[in-house]
Amino acid sequence: MRNNLIPLLFVLLLPGLAILTSFVRDQKEQVRHVVVFKYKPDATEKQINEVTSAFRTLKTSIPGIVSFEHGTNNSPEKKNLGFTHVYMLTFEDAKARDNYLPHPEHKKFGQLLGKLGVLEDAFVVDYLPNQ
Repeated sequence: MRNNLIPLLFVLLLPGLAILTSFVRDQKEQVRHVVVFKYKPDATEKQINEVTSAFRTLKTSIPGIVSFEHGTNNSPEKKNLGFTHVYMLTFEDAKARDNYLPHPEHKKFGQLLGKLGVLEDAFVVDYLPNQ
């Protein structure tokens, strides 16, 4: 009889554990924040590097940013529509991303972009990575 209890307990507890695990995971699911810039033709390399450096600094000045990476488009497909520079932040969760948006350091970064006047256009995509 005792040998039958262990599998029965396993079957009864497993669904509850799966639901609990899913709930905890959903509460702390990392959010990717992808920003893609199209710089004006007269933007200098020095200005672009200044923007990139200021963007990178946000990781150390705003809580909840797990990682920052950036790169320049090198796709042979030529479908980037003039958007050349990609910046990706990973946040601990949606709450950290939501706190980042109005953060004074983020606003300061936006002011730098305005002061430099080097952006022609930008787009932003946020997503939860599928596992």
